[in-house]
Amino acid sequence: MAVRPQIPIPWLDPHAVSFPPLAAALDEPNGLLAAGGDLSTGRLIEAYRRGIFPWYEDPQPILWWSPDPRCVLLPDQLHVSRSLRKTLRSGRFRLTCDQAFADVVRACAAPRSYSHDTWICAAMLQAYTDLHTLGRAHCIEVWQENRMVGGLYGVALGKVFFGESMFSLVTDASKVALVYLAGQLEAWGYELIDCQVTNDHLLSLGAIEMPRAEFERRLQSAVEAAGQAPPWDISWRYEAKS
Repeated sequence: MAVRPQIPIPWLDPHAVSFPPLAAALDEPNGLLAAGGDLSTGRLIEAYRRGIFPWYEDPQPILWWSPDPRCVLLPDQLHVSRSLRKTLRSGRFRLTCDQAFADVVRACAAPRSYSHDTWICAAMLQAYTDLHTLGRAHCIEVWQENRMVGGLYGVALGKVFFGESMFSLVTDASKVALVYLAGQLEAWGYELIDCQVTNDHLLSLGAIEMPRAEFERRLQSAVEAAGQAPPWDISWRYEAKS
Protein backbone atom coordinates (compact mmCIF):
# COMPACT_ATOMS: atom_id res chain seq x y z
CA MET A 1 0.00 0.00 0.00
CA ALA A 2 1.30 3.46 -0.89
CA VAL A 3 2.39 5.64 2.02
CA ARG A 4 0.62 8.98 2.17
CA PRO A 5 2.93 11.99 1.76
CA GLN A 6 3.61 13.94 4.96
CA ILE A 7 2.39 17.22 3.49
CA PRO A 8 -0.94 19.07 3.95
CA ILE A 9 -2.68 18.22 0.68
CA PRO A 10 -5.91 16.34 -0.10
CA TRP A 11 -5.82 12.60 -0.75
CA LEU A 12 -8.00 11.84 -3.78
CA ASP A 13 -10.90 9.41 -3.62
CA PRO A 14 -9.99 6.49 -5.92
CA HIS A 15 -13.66 6.09 -6.85
CA ALA A 16 -14.39 9.71 -7.82
CA VAL A 17 -12.79 11.72 -10.63
CA SER A 18 -12.49 15.13 -8.98
CA PHE A 19 -9.80 17.58 -7.92
CA PRO A 20 -9.53 20.51 -5.49
CA PRO A 21 -9.61 24.05 -6.96
CA LEU A 22 -6.28 25.17 -8.39
CA ALA A 23 -6.05 28.02 -5.88
CA ALA A 24 -5.62 25.37 -3.17
CA ALA A 25 -2.22 24.30 -4.56
CA LEU A 26 0.78 24.80 -2.32
CA ASP A 27 3.30 27.57 -2.78
CA GLU A 28 6.08 25.19 -1.73
CA PRO A 29 6.59 22.86 -3.41
CA ASN A 30 5.16 25.10 -6.10
CA GLY A 31 1.85 23.80 -7.43
CA LEU A 32 1.46 20.58 -5.48
CA LEU A 33 -2.32 20.13 -5.33
CA ALA A 34 -3.24 16.58 -4.34
CA ALA A 35 -2.04 13.00 -4.02
CA GLY A 36 -3.42 9.55 -4.70
CA GLY A 37 -6.16 8.54 -7.07
CA ASP A 38 -5.18 6.67 -10.21
CA LEU A 39 -4.00 7.18 -13.80
CA SER A 40 -7.24 6.14 -15.48
CA THR A 41 -8.04 7.85 -18.77
CA GLY A 42 -11.07 9.55 -17.25
CA ARG A 43 -9.07 11.04 -14.39
CA LEU A 44 -6.22 12.13 -16.66
CA ILE A 45 -8.55 13.85 -19.11
CA GLU A 46 -10.31 15.66 -16.29
CA ALA A 47 -6.95 16.69 -14.83
CA TYR A 48 -5.71 18.19 -18.09
CA ARG A 49 -9.03 19.95 -18.68
CA ARG A 50 -8.49 21.62 -15.30
CA GLY A 51 -4.82 22.47 -15.84
CA ILE A 52 -3.47 19.69 -13.60
CA PHE A 53 -0.87 17.05 -14.43
CA PRO A 54 0.67 14.03 -12.65
CA TRP A 55 4.36 14.06 -11.76
CA TYR A 56 5.90 11.64 -9.29
CA GLU A 57 8.59 8.98 -8.97
CA ASP A 58 7.64 5.37 -8.40
CA PRO A 59 7.08 4.04 -5.71
CA GLN A 60 5.73 7.38 -4.44
CA PRO A 61 1.97 7.89 -4.51
CA ILE A 62 0.72 9.78 -7.55
CA LEU A 63 1.21 13.53 -7.07
CA TRP A 64 -0.88 16.12 -8.96
CA TRP A 65 0.43 19.59 -9.82
CA SER A 66 -0.63 23.00 -11.09
CA PRO A 67 2.30 25.43 -10.70
CA ASP A 68 2.09 29.21 -10.58
CA PRO A 69 3.22 30.72 -12.87
CA ARG A 70 2.59 28.31 -15.73
CA CYS A 71 5.05 27.95 -18.59
CA VAL A 72 3.28 28.17 -21.94
CA LEU A 73 4.22 28.61 -25.57
CA LEU A 74 1.95 30.33 -28.08
CA PRO A 75 2.25 28.28 -31.29
CA ASP A 76 3.06 31.32 -33.44
CA GLN A 77 5.67 32.63 -30.98
CA LEU A 78 8.24 29.83 -31.18
CA HIS A 79 11.73 31.30 -31.49
CA VAL A 80 13.84 29.50 -34.10
CA SER A 81 17.50 30.49 -33.86
CA ARG A 82 19.72 30.94 -36.88
CA SER A 83 21.60 27.73 -36.12
CA LEU A 84 18.34 25.78 -35.76
CA ARG A 85 17.10 27.13 -39.08
CA LYS A 86 20.31 25.86 -40.64
CA THR A 87 19.66 22.43 -39.14
CA LEU A 88 16.11 22.46 -40.47
CA ARG A 89 17.21 23.46 -43.96
CA SER A 90 19.76 20.67 -44.06
CA GLY A 91 16.91 18.25 -44.68
CA ARG A 92 18.61 15.46 -42.76
CA PHE A 93 15.58 14.80 -40.58
CA ARG A 94 12.26 13.22 -41.52
CA LEU A 95 9.33 13.62 -39.14
CA THR A 96 6.21 11.58 -38.56
CA CYS A 97 3.25 11.69 -36.18
CA ASP A 98 1.79 8.88 -34.11
CA GLN A 99 3.79 6.11 -35.76
CA ALA A 100 5.70 4.87 -32.68
CA PHE A 101 4.00 6.31 -29.60
CA ALA A 102 5.16 3.77 -27.01
CA ASP A 103 8.71 3.91 -28.37
CA VAL A 104 8.76 7.71 -27.99
CA VAL A 105 7.57 7.49 -24.38
CA ARG A 106 10.17 4.81 -23.61
CA ALA A 107 12.89 6.97 -25.14
CA CYS A 108 11.74 9.92 -23.03
CA ALA A 109 11.98 7.68 -19.96
CA ALA A 110 15.52 6.51 -20.71
CA PRO A 111 18.37 7.75 -18.45
CA ARG A 112 19.93 11.08 -19.45
CA SER A 113 23.61 12.02 -19.32
CA TYR A 114 22.91 14.24 -16.30
CA SER A 115 20.52 11.93 -14.42
CA HIS A 116 19.48 8.28 -14.11
CA ASP A 117 16.16 9.18 -12.48
CA THR A 118 12.90 9.20 -14.41
CA TRP A 119 9.29 9.96 -13.53
CA ILE A 120 7.99 8.01 -16.55
CA CYS A 121 7.39 4.65 -14.89
CA ALA A 122 5.60 1.62 -16.33
CA ALA A 123 2.25 2.89 -15.02
CA MET A 124 2.79 6.24 -16.80
CA LEU A 125 3.69 4.48 -20.05
CA GLN A 126 0.51 2.41 -19.90
CA ALA A 127 -1.67 5.40 -18.96
CA TYR A 128 -0.51 7.59 -21.85
CA THR A 129 -0.61 4.67 -24.27
CA ASP A 130 -4.27 4.25 -23.29
CA LEU A 131 -4.83 7.97 -23.95
CA HIS A 132 -3.12 7.55 -27.32
CA THR A 133 -5.46 4.67 -28.18
CA LEU A 134 -8.38 7.01 -27.44
CA GLY A 135 -6.91 9.67 -29.75
CA ARG A 136 -6.10 12.03 -26.85
CA ALA A 137 -2.31 11.64 -26.71
CA HIS A 138 0.02 12.16 -29.66
CA CYS A 139 3.69 12.09 -30.50
CA ILE A 140 6.17 13.44 -33.00
CA GLU A 141 8.98 11.17 -34.19
CA VAL A 142 12.22 12.50 -35.67
CA TRP A 143 14.10 10.13 -37.96
CA GLN A 144 17.61 10.16 -39.35
CA GLU A 145 17.66 7.58 -42.11
CA ASN A 146 15.81 4.67 -40.44
CA ARG A 147 16.71 5.50 -36.84
CA MET A 148 14.45 7.44 -34.48
CA VAL A 149 16.74 10.11 -33.00
CA GLY A 150 14.28 12.44 -31.29
CA GLY A 151 10.69 13.13 -30.47
CA LEU A 152 8.10 14.37 -28.04
CA TYR A 153 4.65 13.44 -26.76
CA GLY A 154 1.72 15.07 -25.04
CA VAL A 155 -2.03 15.33 -24.69
CA ALA A 156 -4.34 17.26 -27.03
CA LEU A 157 -7.71 18.57 -25.82
CA GLY A 158 -9.71 21.15 -27.73
CA LYS A 159 -7.21 23.74 -28.93
CA VAL A 160 -4.53 23.03 -26.32
CA PHE A 161 -1.55 20.70 -26.54
CA PHE A 162 -0.15 19.68 -23.16
CA GLY A 163 3.50 18.80 -23.67
CA GLU A 164 4.77 16.00 -21.47
CA SER A 165 8.33 15.10 -22.42
CA MET A 166 10.84 15.05 -25.28
CA PHE A 167 14.12 13.31 -26.06
CA SER A 168 17.05 13.81 -28.38
CA LEU A 169 19.80 11.39 -29.38
CA VAL A 170 21.49 13.82 -31.77
CA THR A 171 21.91 17.59 -31.63
CA ASP A 172 18.69 19.59 -32.16
CA ALA A 173 16.43 16.57 -32.81
CA SER A 174 13.94 17.44 -30.06
CA LYS A 175 13.98 21.11 -31.12
CA VAL A 176 13.12 20.05 -34.66
CA ALA A 177 10.18 18.08 -33.26
CA LEU A 178 8.97 21.18 -31.40
CA VAL A 179 9.29 23.36 -34.52
CA TYR A 180 7.15 20.90 -36.44
CA LEU A 181 4.61 20.62 -33.63
CA ALA A 182 4.24 24.39 -33.21
CA GLY A 183 3.84 24.89 -36.96
CA GLN A 184 1.15 22.25 -37.25
CA LEU A 185 -0.70 23.43 -34.16
CA GLU A 186 -0.71 26.99 -35.50
CA ALA A 187 -2.12 25.74 -38.81
CA TRP A 188 -4.80 23.80 -36.95
CA GLY A 189 -5.83 26.80 -34.87
CA TYR A 190 -4.46 25.69 -31.51
CA GLU A 191 -4.17 28.45 -28.92
CA LEU A 192 -1.68 27.11 -26.36
CA ILE A 193 1.15 24.67 -25.86
CA ASP A 194 1.36 23.94 -22.15
CA CYS A 195 5.00 23.49 -21.10
CA GLN A 196 4.11 23.04 -17.42
CA VAL A 197 7.25 24.12 -15.54
CA THR A 198 9.56 26.97 -16.56
CA ASN A 199 13.20 26.40 -17.45
CA ASP A 200 15.79 28.44 -19.33
CA HIS A 201 15.71 26.13 -22.33
CA LEU A 202 11.98 26.66 -22.88
CA LEU A 203 12.28 30.41 -22.36
CA SER A 204 15.01 30.52 -25.03
CA LEU A 205 12.55 28.94 -27.45
CA GLY A 206 9.92 31.61 -26.87
CA ALA A 207 7.94 30.21 -23.96
CA ILE A 208 6.49 32.66 -21.45
CA GLU A 209 5.35 32.52 -17.85
CA MET A 210 1.61 32.99 -17.37
CA PRO A 211 -0.06 33.50 -13.98
CA ARG A 212 -2.01 30.40 -13.03
CA ALA A 213 -5.30 32.29 -12.79
CA GLU A 214 -4.88 33.60 -16.34
CA PHE A 215 -3.85 30.17 -17.59
CA GLU A 216 -6.95 28.67 -15.99
CA ARG A 217 -9.20 31.27 -17.67
CA ARG A 218 -7.67 30.74 -21.10
CA LEU A 219 -7.73 27.00 -20.66
CA GLN A 220 -11.44 26.85 -19.92
CA SER A 221 -12.41 28.20 -23.33
CA ALA A 222 -9.57 26.63 -25.31
CA VAL A 223 -10.21 23.04 -24.22
CA GLU A 224 -13.89 23.42 -25.13
CA ALA A 225 -13.11 24.79 -28.60
CA ALA A 226 -14.68 22.62 -31.27
CA GLY A 227 -13.40 21.91 -34.73
CA GLN A 228 -12.50 19.17 -37.15
CA ALA A 229 -10.01 16.68 -35.71
CA PRO A 230 -6.58 17.35 -37.25
CA PRO A 231 -4.80 14.60 -39.23
CA TRP A 232 -2.12 13.60 -36.76
CA ASP A 233 -0.98 10.55 -38.75
CA ILE A 234 1.09 12.48 -41.30
CA SER A 235 4.75 12.84 -42.20
CA TRP A 236 6.71 16.00 -42.84
CA ARG A 237 10.08 17.34 -43.95
CA TYR A 238 11.10 20.93 -43.38
CA GLU A 239 11.01 23.26 -46.36
CA ALA A 240 12.47 26.73 -46.02
CA LYS A 241 10.00 29.54 -46.59
CA SER A 242 10.85 31.97 -49.40
